[in-house]
Amino acid sequence: MSKSTCFHCGLDATTSNILYDDKAFCCQGCKTVYQIFSENDLTCYYDLQSAPGTTPKEIDGKYNFLENAKIVEQLLEFNNNNTQIVTLYIPHIHCSSCIWILENLNKLNSAVNVSTVNFGKKTVRVSFNTEQLSLKNLVILLSNIGYEPFISLDDYSVGKKHINRSLIYKLGIAGFAFGNVMFLSFPEYFERHEFWLEQYKHLFRWLMFAFSLPVVFYSGNDYFISAYKGLRSKILNIDVPIALGIAALFIRSTVEIVFNIGSGFFDSLTGLIFFLLLGKFFQQKTYYFLSFERDYKSYFPIGITKITNEGTEESIQVYDIEKGDRLLIRNQELIPVDCILIKGQALIDYSFVTGESEPITKQSGDKLFAGGKQLNGIIEVDVLKSVEQSYLTQLWSNDAFKKDKELAFTNITNRISKRFTAYVLLIAFSSTLYWLITDSSKALNVFTSVLIIACPCALALAAPFTFGNILRILGKKKFYLKNASVIEQLSKINTIIFDKTGTITSNKETYVQYEGIQLSNEEEALLKNTLRGSNHPLSRSLYNLLKTHDIVPLDAYEEHLGKGIEANFKQNSIKIGSGSFVGYASETTTLNTSVHVSTNNAYKGKFTFYNAYRKGLSKLFNSLKKDYDLVILSGDNEGEKENLTKLLPTKTKLIFNQKPEDKLEYIKYHQTEGANILMIGDGLNDAGALAQSNVGIAISENVNVFSPACDAILDASKFNQLYHYITASKHAVKIIKWSFLLSFLYNSIGLYFAVTGRLEPVIAAILMPLSSITIVAFTTVATNVVGRKLK
Repeated sequence: MSKSTCFHCGLDATTSNILYDDKAFCCQGCKTVYQIFSENDLTCYYDLQSAPGTTPKEIDGKYNFLENAKIVEQLLEFNNNNTQIVTLYIPHIHCSSCIWILENLNKLNSAVNVSTVNFGKKTVRVSFNTEQLSLKNLVILLSNIGYEPFISLDDYSVGKKHINRSLIYKLGIAGFAFGNVMFLSFPEYFERHEFWLEQYKHLFRWLMFAFSLPVVFYSGNDYFISAYKGLRSKILNIDVPIALGIAALFIRSTVEIVFNIGSGFFDSLTGLIFFLLLGKFFQQKTYYFLSFERDYKSYFPIGITKITNEGTEESIQVYDIEKGDRLLIRNQELIPVDCILIKGQALIDYSFVTGESEPITKQSGDKLFAGGKQLNGIIEVDVLKSVEQSYLTQLWSNDAFKKDKELAFTNITNRISKRFTAYVLLIAFSSTLYWLITDSSKALNVFTSVLIIACPCALALAAPFTFGNILRILGKKKFYLKNASVIEQLSKINTIIFDKTGTITSNKETYVQYEGIQLSNEEEALLKNTLRGSNHPLSRSLYNLLKTHDIVPLDAYEEHLGKGIEANFKQNSIKIGSGSFVGYASETTTLNTSVHVSTNNAYKGKFTFYNAYRKGLSKLFNSLKKDYDLVILSGDNEGEKENLTKLLPTKTKLIFNQKPEDKLEYIKYHQTEGANILMIGDGLNDAGALAQSNVGIAISENVNVFSPACDAILDASKFNQLYHYITASKHAVKIIKWSFLLSFLYNSIGLYFAVTGRLEPVIAAILMPLSSITIVAFTTVATNVVGRKLK
């Protein structure tokens, strides 16, 4: 009886006798999965890779515990109305086919809104409709298609890192085999026609062959898989030459011992794979360290208002929040923790988490989730658990909010790697052909050495390690970047646009003067309580200057971005903002930034702000003017134009009376003219402009209003260091270019010795990870030197 394999998972299906659609299956589970895919038009899953699936396990009754509401609540990271979000660890994720099917779960079940795979962590984050699908049925669905989640209730938490130990196992097996093969090779090296030669020669050679099998087919299988997938996708990736080198050594060595024409190269073969894996292990550990340090130590410089036991308000950083704290959440503020609504009218926008922009009304006693944004005045909440900073990082970096910004250096690295691999293959085959004609004994060594020594691994490492370290260094300096591509974009900036209020001005040092009809105690209390709900820089400054009044819950509150605020309490109404917004017709005569007030549709007066500019502003602009076009784009009137003209360089453009949409259109127009624009604003009125610019930086002054629109957050205390941070990004790009040069130099020298037959494959295998270590060391030292120059 001929042997048949399962069409779904590739296991032996000879004895199962299960046929469906003229295809053999090893069990009913695999047949069921194929039926599911077939019924949902997903059989192209099998086009990505032959037999890519895994055998489904018997799970009847296994997940009944997911019917327990308390357990489900522990596992979910978001649970609101009809939407739940959960991140599940899937150990079986191993290839592009896995990613494809897991990110197409919505085609298997329409209740799944979106599913995103993190291949490195082997997790899938699923958003689903709870009216149509329960968490238990989602887990069963995953199990039925061969991707059973691993759920441990003892230590399960959002963002938990699961360590993949397969590389360690492969490295251990390769090291063990390499040591034994070297030991068995000694008699060949020191052959003196002693008694062992005839009696044990064949035994030793076949033992070396046996030791090499797990090394090639287990420890080295990732190189073959990666090369195969690359070739199927018509891509020459960096694993193609490595796989060719391993295959050439193994086949040649096997032929030699089978036909008794030599001892083969099993020592070089096992040593090659061992040192390749050792280099990969080093890279993985180093990069993991950089990622860990960024995720958990580079805290956002955002604050939140805590209500103390005495009833006073104090600003604290988000990572100081503890379970049981009472927090004040203002209009447009992000909720940093899971909490219970205690007081106020909550209208929560969860688009930051779910991508759905429909705001949701919540009542006192309802649970609110981290990542929601309050859109309707002030609320007070009680904290259920402390903030998970990695979760905020995950929200900020959500793929749903990424723009199609060109990743220039990433593309350069990929293009160079592809071309490099093609050139390496050409050199390898040409030099091998030459040696086959001149001295065939050297041909195999030359072929293998060229493939290994010229691997562009060091080239591929330059960008991620340089950018990873720069991200870490800038984070320590209170300049927080969303991802590495922001560094690349910063290095290409030629125009810098600043908002005025709250960006180049300091809210803490602003002087305010009131002109108009004296406000009554009731009107001043209403003004104070209305300002309490706003995060606009002018609102915060004015709120801090007004005397203390009793806190009252407003009946209505609405903030019109770029215009002002209106609120109602009992029979009284108030409007605060621009003159036109409150009904004041003579605003054009005002020379300074003013906030106008009207109560019950009667104009009362205005608060005039005399700006205090940030420390080092003039020096910063004088440093920037050498390399950049500078623009002040303000929503205020021209009252500060004379002061700014004296303070800033002569070529600085000053543009006033700009609405949020005007700022966006200004940036869009100049981008069509070839400008690469950096926009710096307060993150509230400037959200559209920040999103449109090539790089958007939000200035943070202990205010929790950062949004996906910004690419970076700059602590206000470090504003005067902006020039040095941009310069550091340029240095990072130069470091990468120097790394490329070093890598090319190394490869040129190595190729010379390899082509001339003076380099053994095992030596090439040792030198290859050493070159990677050299590049990593160079980039780390160079970026640290750049970091020391930053204040």
